[in-house]
Amino acid sequence: MKITMVIPSYWARESKVGWKKGDAIYDHPTPLDKEGTLLGTIKSMEILKDKDFQLVIIAVPTAEEIGKEVENNCKKIIDSTSIGVDILLFGSSHQKEIHDFFLREGKDEYADLVKLHGYSNIRNLCTFISHVLGSDVAVLIDDDEIFEDPDFMTKAREFIGREINEKKVYAVAGYYLQADGDYHVKREFKPWMKHWDQYERMNQAFDKIIGADPRLKQTSFVFGGNMAIHRNLFTRIPFDPYVPRGEDIDFLINAKMFGFSFFLDNQLAIKHLAPPKTHPVWMRLREDIYRFVYERAKIQSQKEVEGMTKVHAEEFDPYPGCFLKDDLEEKIEKACKSLSEEYLLLGDKNGSQEALRNIQISKTDAVPNFDPFEKLCQLQKRWKEMMEYTSQEEISSKLKKIVEGR
Repeated sequence: MKITMVIPSYWARESKVGWKKGDAIYDHPTPLDKEGTLLGTIKSMEILKDKDFQLVIIAVPTAEEIGKEVENNCKKIIDSTSIGVDILLFGSSHQKEIHDFFLREGKDEYADLVKLHGYSNIRNLCTFISHVLGSDVAVLIDDDEIFEDPDFMTKAREFIGREINEKKVYAVAGYYLQADGDYHVKREFKPWMKHWDQYERMNQAFDKIIGADPRLKQTSFVFGGNMAIHRNLFTRIPFDPYVPRGEDIDFLINAKMFGFSFFLDNQLAIKHLAPPKTHPVWMRLREDIYRFVYERAKIQSQKEVEGMTKVHAEEFDPYPGCFLKDDLEEKIEKACKSLSEEYLLLGDKNGSQEALRNIQISKTDAVPNFDPFEKLCQLQKRWKEMMEYTSQEEISSKLKKIVEGR
C-alpha cells in the first residue's frame, strides 16, 4: 500500500505589509519574514516508526505575486531537514506547469480543478498529487501540528481499505490534541457565543465520538489536518470549492451523499499548536456564515439521483448539524447583534458595523444563486473524469514528472 502524506503550508505577505483586499483568507498564514511552524512539523516526524511513505509539502501563498517567494521559503525549510523520508515540494511553478499541460492537451476544463487558492482547492490538490504519484492512500496533515505518537502512521494505515461491519473503510479521520493534551476546544466565553454555540456543540460531538468506544466509529465531523483517504474515494469525490472554510466536514457530507462512510479512529491523535488567528472575529464569523448557509442549501436542494443517498441535517448532530437547520437565520441574527454590541463597548465602531452587516450578508450574498446540489453533481462528474483521464499511463507519467520536479 503506497501512502503519500501531504502538508499544505500557508504563507502571507511580509508582516509590515499584512493582508490586502483580494488575498486569500486563511486562519493563520505565516508572514514571509517569519519562520513559521512547518519546520517543527517536519522534524517531529523523526519519532515515527513507520516511515514508508512519501511526503509532499504544498507551498500555498495568500496572493499570486508572492508565490515564488513562498516556494523558496518552503524549499529552504525542506533542505534544512533530514528525517529519512522522501520529501517533494509543490508550489506555484508546478501548478503553472500542470495548467500548461492541460491546455496543451486540450483539457482546459481540468485546469480549474488544480488551484492553489482556497481551503477546498488546496485539499483537492492534496488528493490530486497523491493520485498522480500513484498512491493508494492520501494522509492529510497541516503545518501547525506535531507528531507525538511513534505509531501514528501504523494506525493511519491500519483500517483504511478494510471492511468493518459490512462497510468499506475508505476514509479515516483522527483528531487534534490541544496544547494541554486534551481534545476539547477551549475558548474564552463571550456573550455572543450564547447564540453561536459552535464550541459547545463541537465539544459535545467530540465527547460522543472521540471520548467513547468503540475505537473506530462513523462520525459527523472530521479534521482536515488529520485524515486518511483511500483512492477509491478521492478519485471519485472532490472537496467543494464553493465552501470558504470547514471544507473537511463539507467533504464528509459530500462523501455521504455519494454513499461513502467516514470513520473516526479515537486512537489516531496529533498535537495541534495553532498560532493565534490573524483576522477579526466578525470576519471569521462571516466565513462560517457563508459556509453553513451554503451547506444547508446543498442539503435542502438534494434530489433523487440514482446511486446517491439523501442526507439530513439531523444526521450530523450535535455538530455541525446544529448549524444546518431552519433556525440558522435566528442564530446568525442574535449572535451578530450581540457581537456588534461587544464591539461598541470596546469603542470599535467599524467592527460593530461589520458584525451587523453579517446579518444582511446571510440573507443575500451568502445565499447561493445556483443549485448547490446540482453544482456538486456536476463537479463530481468532472472530477471523476479528470482522475480517469490522468490515470492513463502516458498522461500520468508526464504529470508525475512535473510533481516530482523532473
